[in-house]
Amino acid sequence: MANFDNILRVLNRECPTKPTLFEFFLNHDLYTKLAGCENPQETQLQAFEWLAKAFTKAGYDYVTLNPPTAFSFEGKSVNHGKDTISLNEYKVIFDEESFAKYAWPDVNSFDYSAFDKIDELLPTGMKAIPCGPGGLLENVIKLVGYDTLCLMSIDNPGLLSKIFDGVGQALVDYYKIVVPFDSVGAIISNDDWGFNTQTMLAPADFEKYIFPWHKKIVEVGHKAGKPVILHSCGNLEKIMDVIIDDLGYDGKHSYEDKIMPVEEAYDLYHKRIAILGGIDLDFVCRKTPEEVRARAENMLKRAEKEGSYALGTGNSVPEYVPDENYFAMTSAAVSQ
Repeated sequence: MANFDNILRVLNRECPTKPTLFEFFLNHDLYTKLAGCENPQETQLQAFEWLAKAFTKAGYDYVTLNPPTAFSFEGKSVNHGKDTISLNEYKVIFDEESFAKYAWPDVNSFDYSAFDKIDELLPTGMKAIPCGPGGLLENVIKLVGYDTLCLMSIDNPGLLSKIFDGVGQALVDYYKIVVPFDSVGAIISNDDWGFNTQTMLAPADFEKYIFPWHKKIVEVGHKAGKPVILHSCGNLEKIMDVIIDDLGYDGKHSYEDKIMPVEEAYDLYHKRIAILGGIDLDFVCRKTPEEVRARAENMLKRAEKEGSYALGTGNSVPEYVPDENYFAMTSAAVSQ
């Protein structure tokens, strides 16, 4: 039976009453297998119910929810079949003129009725954890391109500040709308910040453009009495103290062995911030089910006395993760 109190205990850096799972998202085929049916896709509420069935079956105490489909920062339309894209692919803002013409999303105009009604569909003890339509830095990169962003920080920092403010205010307004719903137990601020070796911008630029808005997002959650999770990929070692002490995030998700294995991250940070997931995605893909389960069991044992940990992959569960390896990982928690 789902019990959201277990996630709350983890985010409060305590021991849950049972080994607890955390995942940002799975994938369509896995959702379908777990839910026992295809996504109806007719209404957002039906899609929410489908996801809730899948998360419940897999043993989670919550379900992650995407924002209304209308909420996005529209970039350049690109038609290609590539699996990877350039960080300069979608840029639509180049200068003051293109900034003035950009149509910013009106978050107050979207339909949030599904967030109100999902409470009736969630299993007893389960809560929803909404995420954003990407994060602050991700969406600014989408709008201006990574190369242009770097140049603009030198050539036109005033314009860059206005772009960050446009995205940041929309995200804060969105979280203000969704966090009060009874169905919502926490929120995820999802914003990738780093490469494998360093942050995508200098720490000084994070201080100037990014941290103030993320602090406001955390404040939105905390004022409603609900914890806030940061999902952010990359090497964030130089800014972890800010994430924990200044921004006040309750949990951090996304870890890679080639950056810092989750075991090391747990030892360093778990007394200050909850550690979520972390079983390296490449490891989950390449190793045997027995090896995956053994590492998951060892990670749970590592956190057994002090808590502050929920088991999951280092990032998410895309379709190329072997099902048997995913279930080997989760079985370390759900079979206990």
